[in-house]
Amino acid sequence: MPLQETLGWSRSSISISAAVGIFLYGLVGPFSAALMQKFGIRRMLIGALLLIGLSALLSLDMTQPWQFFLTWGVLTGFGTGAVAMVLGATVVNRWFVARRGTIMGLLAASTATGSLLFLPGLAALVHQFGWQAAVMAVAAMTLILVPLVAFFLPEHPQDRGLVPHGAAPDHAPLRYMDQNPLQTAITALVMAARKRDFWFLFATFFVCGFTTNGLIGTHFIAICADHGIGEVPAAGYLAMMGMFDLFGTTFSGWLTDRLDARWLLFSYYGLRGVSLIALPFIDFSPESLTIFGIFYGLDWIATVPPTLRLSNIAFGEHSAPIVFGWIVFGHQIGAACAASLAGLLREAQGSYQDMLVLAGLAGVMAAFLAIGIGSHRNLPKPVS
Repeated sequence: MPLQETLGWSRSSISISAAVGIFLYGLVGPFSAALMQKFGIRRMLIGALLLIGLSALLSLDMTQPWQFFLTWGVLTGFGTGAVAMVLGATVVNRWFVARRGTIMGLLAASTATGSLLFLPGLAALVHQFGWQAAVMAVAAMTLILVPLVAFFLPEHPQDRGLVPHGAAPDHAPLRYMDQNPLQTAITALVMAARKRDFWFLFATFFVCGFTTNGLIGTHFIAICADHGIGEVPAAGYLAMMGMFDLFGTTFSGWLTDRLDARWLLFSYYGLRGVSLIALPFIDFSPESLTIFGIFYGLDWIATVPPTLRLSNIAFGEHSAPIVFGWIVFGHQIGAACAASLAGLLREAQGSYQDMLVLAGLAGVMAAFLAIGIGSHRNLPKPVS
């Protein structure tokens, strides 16, 4: 909305550029996981942070939509995709044998919680000083992390004389072949695509992205604006979702270590779908938005730990981070579709109602798809 008001760009052009960034965030993931196996987490993270920070700085002087497309669409998409959820999956599989669901829940929650918690501060900066102030804040925070990663991030437990949490003292670490990362990522995709479980996981995670990052994450402030709610208060509701996401997704990880991941996904997608169908029909009072924010926050990305667990079961510890990267790509395709489609429907209809109902129905469908994942075999009990 600040770009629309200050620079005169259309909502659809802004949404499409955001969708490209979301799409690349997912596409880069599996290749990033393969590069982490070859070059290490530290190098990949430093390179990604530099790319994100520098692309943000480049956008400060933008005046045309194509410049926004290049910086926040293409360059930032590549940078964020290089350290997306595959980073968490790689760390979990290297450093943990027990309690993987809990730790992946915590790491996944930090992704959404961080982005949502920053929004009120960024919205306040935009309100007081213009959109460039928020861009400068993002660039500064990103670049500050570079020396911290360079000096303090270990690659493997053995670098600190440790074994993964829950592993036996004679645990043998995973060995990775010195293979071309592009070949590694493509080979993992070809292998995974032969299994039905991959397509079920891909489809359900598509819906996850469609109903979170792409729709609520991108358009919630605009949805609230249509009902007379300002940018800063609306961003506050998103921040509240972020706080509750930290608890919800971490608790989801704890449950994943103890319960059938398929039924957890059924519950998460089903409840999310019902809440989205109800959203356009509430009165958008502070009380109703608070209830929606708490409920939606608890379920924001609670799907990540059970999805990673099912990926580990189906594809093995060695390939799972890369295959999970391809599944996350499905998440981001869904998010990109929602980001662009919601903008187009809002411009055409003047309302988000049909988009919210469509997303809710998709969530209900994903709930029933989730039950079929691994239905042809008994799932092993988690190591907790």
